[in-house]
Amino acid sequence: MSTPHEPLGSRDARVEPVDQKLPLPSMLLYGVQHVLVMAAAPITAVFLVGQAMGFGNDVMVALMSATFLVCGLGTLLQSFGPFGIGARLPFVQVPGGAPLVIFLAIAQATDLQTATGAVILTGIFYFLALPFFTRVLKFFPPIVIGTMLLLVAINLVRIFGGLITGQQGTPEFANLPAIALALGTMAAIVLCARIFTGMLQRIAVMLGLLTGAALGAVFGIMEFDGVLSGPVVAFPSLFPFGMPRFDLFASLPLIIFSVVSMTEATGQTMATAEIVEKSGDSRALVPRNIRADALGSLIGGCFGTSLIITSGENIGIVRATGVRSRYVTVAAGLILVVLGLFAPLGRLASLLPTAVVAGTAVIVFAIIGVMGINILRRVDLNEHGNMFTLASALAMGLLPILVPGFYSTFPEHLQIILGNGLAMGTLTAVIVNLLFHHLGRRADAPAPRGAELPSQEIKGK
Repeated sequence: MSTPHEPLGSRDARVEPVDQKLPLPSMLLYGVQHVLVMAAAPITAVFLVGQAMGFGNDVMVALMSATFLVCGLGTLLQSFGPFGIGARLPFVQVPGGAPLVIFLAIAQATDLQTATGAVILTGIFYFLALPFFTRVLKFFPPIVIGTMLLLVAINLVRIFGGLITGQQGTPEFANLPAIALALGTMAAIVLCARIFTGMLQRIAVMLGLLTGAALGAVFGIMEFDGVLSGPVVAFPSLFPFGMPRFDLFASLPLIIFSVVSMTEATGQTMATAEIVEKSGDSRALVPRNIRADALGSLIGGCFGTSLIITSGENIGIVRATGVRSRYVTVAAGLILVVLGLFAPLGRLASLLPTAVVAGTAVIVFAIIGVMGINILRRVDLNEHGNMFTLASALAMGLLPILVPGFYSTFPEHLQIILGNGLAMGTLTAVIVNLLFHHLGRRADAPAPRGAELPSQEIKGK
């Protein structure tokens, strides 16, 4: 029997929802929605790198094309999962925010060739560290996964909320039209989800974003000058900043962050496996996800991007729409490849008002927070160990998010981890859960609810 979220009638019982092939028009429509929601990440990444390094418009357009192309290839890897590379879940890949900042720091401290070499070395490190990382997956029970998703939502809402307001202290800070446009976009998403039914309800996020873009065009915030100027087809070049330089010491911050990225990928994989009702042990999918992140980052490094990792916002889209087929993200991957090769489309995507894209992202990231709360709801928080695991993880995770600069007097190499709320919260949850539920516990003692292995709790109920 089909579920209320089933996009098309009853399904063949032999085919899991994640493996269903939808009609082509539906796949393209849902794929476009995924692309529109994730567009903020590559566009913002290119703008940040371009502004920080003083790139001209031609370099910016070329880097934009390369970023869309690499994101598309990585998305196809995750969706198809060939040769054990990719989780075969509806994932989309994007340039990570934190690794982008580290990439820029390396580039400014040394040069772009060294920063590119750092991305490539980190991609290789993923593969080398993966066999050791998979041995500790049993220490990621639902209380850790739920806490991590909640911190992901809070951290990303803060980041994209900052994109709406702009930089504090500048004349444009908290610009009323930008805030009004973001709030209007968010309201449009909610109204579309409430008013429409069926397919239109499932693309409420996309309809809200398009409504916001239309409002931006009406009020002159979104202009279309320059879309048709320049080349029609863009072929990104390998090593656009020159041959990479490999400096292990300069690469250490990015390599250290890759461990955090693998931790985040663990939570995303298990949460998504639950949403799409994937059968089997979801922990077995984690290495496949990380391998796709590793290969996507290697390819990205060769084209001048930072680390390419699994997108959190698209997990929220899957949950919000109930469309669980990985072939939808296959369509999204193909669209991203076309965006990367067809220059006018890439230029058009870059013209979407920041307030519209960021407002959309805020709603989607908040949905990820709801997912985390839903997982934590099934944990017995009256149990002593679970209560302290969650409390300590939230304390260590929220401090650097809510109090920027909290660790600013610490050594720089420690700030990379301590100043990352997601990293600190997740690591704290793992350590405290280990302290209460694994160290010193008798082998025959039952695990408290919420401390059992994730393979049992993560399955759909």
